[in-house]
Amino acid sequence: MNSDVSVVILAAGLGTRMKSAMAKVLHRAGGASLVEHVIQAASSIARPEQIVAVVGHQAARVRKEVEHLGTRFQEQTEQLGTGHALKTCAGLPGLGSGRIVVLYGDCPLLSPATLQRLMKAHAEHGCAATVITTHLANPTGYGRILRDEQGRVGAIVEEKAATPGQKQVSEINSGIYCFEAELLWQHLGRVQPNAASGEFYLTDVVELLRESGHATVPLVVEDPNEILGINTRVELADADRIFRERKVRELMLAGVTVERPETVTVDAGVKVGQDTIIGPFVQLLGRTVIGADCAVGACSILENASLADGAKVHPFCVIQDSQLGPGAEAGPYARLRMGAAVEEEAHVGNFVELKKTRFGKRSKAMHLAYLGDATIGEGVNIGAGTITCNFDGRTKNPTSIGDGAFVGSNSTLVAPVEVGEGSYVAAASIVTRPVPKDALAIGRAHQVNKPDWAKNRREKRE
Repeated sequence: MNSDVSVVILAAGLGTRMKSAMAKVLHRAGGASLVEHVIQAASSIARPEQIVAVVGHQAARVRKEVEHLGTRFQEQTEQLGTGHALKTCAGLPGLGSGRIVVLYGDCPLLSPATLQRLMKAHAEHGCAATVITTHLANPTGYGRILRDEQGRVGAIVEEKAATPGQKQVSEINSGIYCFEAELLWQHLGRVQPNAASGEFYLTDVVELLRESGHATVPLVVEDPNEILGINTRVELADADRIFRERKVRELMLAGVTVERPETVTVDAGVKVGQDTIIGPFVQLLGRTVIGADCAVGACSILENASLADGAKVHPFCVIQDSQLGPGAEAGPYARLRMGAAVEEEAHVGNFVELKKTRFGKRSKAMHLAYLGDATIGEGVNIGAGTITCNFDGRTKNPTSIGDGAFVGSNSTLVAPVEVGEGSYVAAASIVTRPVPKDALAIGRAHQVNKPDWAKNRREKRE
């Protein structure tokens, strides 16, 4: 990272071909917005305060999306082309000298490694500008790079202006540049609006530099996907697929077993430890962190989840903003949400839901339970069909269950209520009052049997 490098990200456009009311750069691929991916890549070559996002359409929403990254913003109130967007940054503190890299908010696949190559190539050639290019089998629609006898950029010719011979050139312009700042501002001010569109194009700067005796050098990237611009929902889906493939490959090379990797969805920010096994059709989203030697079963969805080493998630679980301790297990078909925590070697089984609940070490709730706003101690057994009645129509109320307690099947714990250490709650009880330590609570109606009642009822009908 160089202190004299600044990055300007052009992110002001509407993106009409997306057919969306939302600004194009806010659409998501690989678990983040397009512009967030670009800023993350830019942060590999420049400090946050040296990154400027030029915003326009839905500027406030774009700011809110990425302001946590520390980026500066410059508003382009009228969108008059790439040259005009960059010109709005003239005079901003820190951009008057050094080098300026120009990126696009809708090109999310550009890697930090390629940006670092760009900086290295620019320094080695000592040129006024370096432009990223690539070769396409079908370059239709792109500006062509025409090289001079030294292999530098002689001209950039747009598709509409290209001759039949020039259209055969496969090397295309990405629009991603590194400029010497002083030369950029000097020549950007000379750019004139295009006669047909009235817009100011950044490509004109390259021609003006050449006329003044300054060279622009091309840097070829082998993977055309890196400079893929997102203009339609089809291209957005392509970018998402590429991000997912990259991430799953990264995990497998780091020692994670991914079964049926083509079916698995993993966001860019997810971390997974060595020797963990990820089953088919799993989704790992957001800021999920999974330790070593874990297992996540088929079709489970983990979002902002945390799994300690050795934790196991059985198939078809949904875990959101919650955590499993070392050796803990969840599922199959369990749901954990809103800060639930299953502690070491505890187990919540099939069709058990935890919401804002701490489930203590070695405790078990194996079947068909809802435990909300509860604190459950160590070594507790929760019987099938148990629920905490935590909501009274106004307030969410807490339930506390002490270490070693046993709660029988089909118990209803009406919060706020406390079940003491080592106590028992008899099956089918409705508990509305505190249960003392080591006591037995029976909260059910006395059974009455009426002989022949059913027989007499049938005979009456006859």
